[in-house]
Amino acid sequence: MKPTPRTFSHIGLSVPDLDKAVEFYRDVLGFYVIMEPTEIIEDDSDIGQMCTDVFGKGWSRIRIAHLATADRIGFELFEFEGNETPNDNLNFKQNGMFHFAIQDPNLEGLLAKIVAAGGKQRMPVREYFPDEKPYRMVYVEDPFGIVFELYSHSYELTYSNGAYS
Repeated sequence: MKPTPRTFSHIGLSVPDLDKAVEFYRDVLGFYVIMEPTEIIEDDSDIGQMCTDVFGKGWSRIRIAHLATADRIGFELFEFEGNETPNDNLNFKQNGMFHFAIQDPNLEGLLAKIVAAGGKQRMPVREYFPDEKPYRMVYVEDPFGIVFELYSHSYELTYSNGAYS
């Protein structure tokens, strides 16, 4: 029996300043804050034990906040002690995640807000089907160097008609 597609629950991002990251994702991208920044320490509590299971011993303390998109996808933001900025924030040849995508029909308006808030535009806005359909995309960075993509239309609409053919 073929498995059915699963739903996407959330993504976790490591940021150097949790308060500024919550402000950016709330005020610029419009995400809902569902749990304000909270400190968790390495101890014998249930959450402390769970973090030790994930991070190993010696993680000491973290700050965490939970946000959500309009379509109920969670954004879990972590501020770890000793957080390190990578030398290459788009190491696309390394296994693992290298970007996520946000959809907004006013892609250029959101792009301007991201840049005004200290983010970066990584490329020109591209059209997938110039003169046929208004599908646009652009890669950006948040103010902390996390790379993500903006789409003007849904993933299914953008790719269902052979965007690469």
